Amino acid sequence: MEAQVHQTNGSAGRKLALPSVFDTKYNADIVRRALLAEQSLGYQPQGHYVGAGMETSASYTGRLGNYRTQRHIGRPPRPRQRLAKGAMGAVRRIPSSVKGRRAHPHHVEKIIIERINRKEYGRALESAVAATADIQLVKQQYVIADAQLPLVVSSDIENISKTRELLKVLKSLGLADDLERSHDPRLAVGSRRKVQRRYFRNSVVILAKDASKVSKACRNIPGVEALGVDRLRIASIAPGARPRLALWSEAALGAVEDGIISSVRSFKAMS
Repeated sequence: MEAQVHQTNGSAGRKLALPSVFDTKYNADIVRRALLAEQSLGYQPQGHYVGAGMETSASYTGRLGNYRTQRHIGRPPRPRQRLAKGAMGAVRRIPSSVKGRRAHPHHVEKIIIERINRKEYGRALESAVAATADIQLVKQQYVIADAQLPLVVSSDIENISKTRELLKVLKSLGLADDLERSHDPRLAVGSRRKVQRRYFRNSVVILAKDASKVSKACRNIPGVEALGVDRLRIASIAPGARPRLALWSEAALGAVEDGIISSVRSFKAMS
């Protein structure tokens, strides 16, 4: 497979042979599996205080004397508060009582991180990278002309640190329509309008060998993200287990295979 290398002004240049990773068949199941493993790293452990509902003077006395001596006396045999002069107070400690303990509390020891095999995660990254070159899959979520995918631009884009310069490059490559869609904020599901919690849909992800400069230019463009190939993540290149509209720099395309190996090593949810 070959790809056309575009200049930053939009003009087409020479053709470049794609790495062998783009020959990988897209597997949505394994990509979704890796995506869930990534999302589990952001879960917040929940737990309750072990003494909640138990710090009370209530205690269970059991049978007072002989067998069945506490029955039919108008008071169920439950843990009750001990008041002055031996009086019995309200029922406490048990889940069915007021201010009692919780029946099934959360435990901090619960395993919430979903582990994934190292080779499986590497296959998922390869599949997600290859899917960025499938125009039929990309068109399901993004607005793009009938251009050849993957979109490859010269390595000069990695030196752009100004937002206005990056916008000119994206518009010259025919990505203006998708950027306009990402500028429309939407109200987050489940929040009130007074909260004003809004989100922007994903647009272009710029994959570079060194994204330190171009990432600064992406800060003020809603939906646009810059990512280094040595820190690839499924959530960035295939959110929702669907390929994202990707713009590759020429240097990143040549280092993508080594970048996948580095990304697998840096991932923390390996089993």
